[in-house]
Amino acid sequence: MRVQYVALASVGLAAAHPHQHAHLHHLHEKRDATPVVATVVVTGPTIVLYSLNGQIISDAEVKQGISNGTLIWANGAPQSAAATPVATPTTTAAPAPEPTTAEAPVKTSAAAVAAPAATTAAAAAPSTNNNNAGSSGGASWSVATGVDTPFPDGTLDCSEFPSAYGALNIDWFNLGGWIGIQSPGQVDSAGYSQITTVEGSSCNGNNCCGEGDFCSYACPAGYQKSQWPSTQGATAQSVGGLQCLNGKLHMTNPGLASTLCMQGTQAVTIQVQNTLGQEVAVCRTDYPGTEAETVPLQVDAGSTQPLTCPDTDNYYKWLGQPTSAQYYVNPAGVSVQDGCQWGSGGDTGNWAPLNLGVGYSNGVAYVGMLPNKPTTDATLAYKVTLSGSDTGETCTYENGMFYSSILPGGSSSNGCTLSASSGTMTYVFS
Repeated sequence: MRVQYVALASVGLAAAHPHQHAHLHHLHEKRDATPVVATVVVTGPTIVLYSLNGQIISDAEVKQGISNGTLIWANGAPQSAAATPVATPTTTAAPAPEPTTAEAPVKTSAAAVAAPAATTAAAAAPSTNNNNAGSSGGASWSVATGVDTPFPDGTLDCSEFPSAYGALNIDWFNLGGWIGIQSPGQVDSAGYSQITTVEGSSCNGNNCCGEGDFCSYACPAGYQKSQWPSTQGATAQSVGGLQCLNGKLHMTNPGLASTLCMQGTQAVTIQVQNTLGQEVAVCRTDYPGTEAETVPLQVDAGSTQPLTCPDTDNYYKWLGQPTSAQYYVNPAGVSVQDGCQWGSGGDTGNWAPLNLGVGYSNGVAYVGMLPNKPTTDATLAYKVTLSGSDTGETCTYENGMFYSSILPGGSSSNGCTLSASSGTMTYVFS
């Protein structure tokens, strides 16, 4: 699922409030309002939510407001709220000997809405002393080396996972360290088509990144993938990672970074703090890529970890539109091995109860949370409190509800978003 917020605010604030990060589009209302919004993107259909003063309003109300003049679009917003459906992604639960076709995700959104991606309000990056990125909870898979070392383009064999250059060697997908592998069938002026997703059962962890494949990887806490090709899916699928050509691993976006991993924005620090007695698995959508929530962040009990927030001006664009980062928050005690992979039910993985959305655009970080609906009605058994906004407001998630002074009536079941231009914003699990 992908969820997109479209913010509304007063006409008088139009010039003062920048266009939202990622694929957010502002609406301005002819009365006082507080536009705080974030785009949350999750694998699957895109659901567009319109937010006024933190309160979700219906598509019909938006259209009526636009038509009668009580609402207007802000800078850069679309002039139509028409939805544009695209094919829905397919996920194979059982192992298959052959790659399974990865269809394009549904994009139901305001005109020219960008798909999931990262909007980072740069969290304090982990220490990189001796070229080692800090670990996420101390697990061996989470310790990256060479995160700031330029990648030797076209030098490493495709069978060699580039863990010496910052990429995390994730072994539980049985893909040789990769978190997703896409194999395009053909390419033309429209982009790649007949894209299949390589299953671990087809390669058993050995030589999984085959000729022509795009092989995606995870980065350590505070960093994000920097490589994806300029040519994307013909029907709006995202494609990401290094490409295997002539038996060697090649960068697909060397103009963005010479390294495999890059930090998000450094203007605002975003972090997650776990005060519970158990670990919490926070999983980012691999976007661009397979769009499954396979980028792991293990937040151990009593620890604090940076949450990468992409700068939308300098990160992946979907159909020309900037994108933000989407995270899934699992129940306490669920490991990243169980929580950061595609599932078929329950309350973990893509069925986790809570989503976090972070993005930075035009000097402002938009940071929010919302329920993972309509995928699941499950709720977390602990509280999540977001603080650090410029205006001092907080937002608390508890028992499936969101509580904040920015919400009409003080509460909502639809989520809330805060913003900041500097400082630190923190999600606290308690």
